[in-house]
Amino acid sequence: MKVYKIACIPGDGIGKEVVPAGEQVLQALAATQNFGFTFTSFGWGGDWFREHGVMMPDDGLDALRGQDAILFGSAGDPHIPDHITLWGLRLKICQGFDQYANVRPTRILPGIDAPLKRCTPAQLDWVIVRENSEGEYSGVGGRAHQGHPIEVATDVSMMTRAGVERIMRYAFKLAQSRPRKLLTVVTKSNAQRHAMVMWDEIALQISKEFPDVTWDKELVDACTARMVNRPASLDTIVATNLHADILSDLAAALAGSLGIAPTGNIDPERRYPSMFEPIHGSAFDIMGQGLANPVGTFWSCVMLLEHLGENIAAQQLMQAIEAVTANPALHTRDLGGNATTAQVTAAVCALLAQGGTQQARAA
Repeated sequence: MKVYKIACIPGDGIGKEVVPAGEQVLQALAATQNFGFTFTSFGWGGDWFREHGVMMPDDGLDALRGQDAILFGSAGDPHIPDHITLWGLRLKICQGFDQYANVRPTRILPGIDAPLKRCTPAQLDWVIVRENSEGEYSGVGGRAHQGHPIEVATDVSMMTRAGVERIMRYAFKLAQSRPRKLLTVVTKSNAQRHAMVMWDEIALQISKEFPDVTWDKELVDACTARMVNRPASLDTIVATNLHADILSDLAAALAGSLGIAPTGNIDPERRYPSMFEPIHGSAFDIMGQGLANPVGTFWSCVMLLEHLGENIAAQQLMQAIEAVTANPALHTRDLGGNATTAQVTAAVCALLAQGGTQQARAA
């Protein structure tokens, strides 16, 4: 029997609640399959920083290298500056393992009252592809003359031809694999006249490799309006690190809640383990109260399974998730309900034990 090695990094805040819930669901699923999991937990994050002065050990990547995948919770602690928590943990892993494709599917799940009126679930079914290794989050820049009137700070948005080509090719391939074969390339080349112009030029170049994909180009500010006013006109979207970061949060809100949104940080060449996480952040205001919505983590587990090639199991887990969201009694607070993390987790596990297709019962 195949046994997959999964590294679990709960991180901070509600990550410590939703990652164990994800483990529980994966174990329940594996009990009905011909494969299994071994989970190794890494206690990196804010607590580790307070004890060791770093968010993760210097050799932390070596500890993760032999894993089949990583399940991540969140990075963020109100008592530690955000740039330390993010760059010291999540981005260190993403860049260290060259997980250059950040993939964020968004759709309105059954039973969720999304805020867009006159928008059906069929009209909001998107995948946002975010360049995840350079661009605005390249980390290039610095500060000089700190504390003086002439202090200067720079953050350089660095784009390379190799980096743009590979994310464009990934996005076109993904669009090609989806029924509509439709791609929107998000840009801001009217104002950013060097790197974003190259971004546009490379999009045109790569498009010639995919004649069956229909594609268009949209300025990022116009894309926010299009997501609200014409959601059905979008399908697969590719954008830079910063642009996709913002657009994907808007997408999750339009689909009903940040709490249900998944992410895969993918190394398409499979040189290193890829990392899967909900996008909701650490949410310290509700940590420890059992209120966190674990659906984003469970959907991230679906992506993890797909990455491992366990597509049937991934479908079964997605069916269980949809059956649970279809039941208003199993909605957590972010969805307008009163269900707890434990109740939602138990309901998904029960469905998986039954084959994942029966209707969820009230907790």
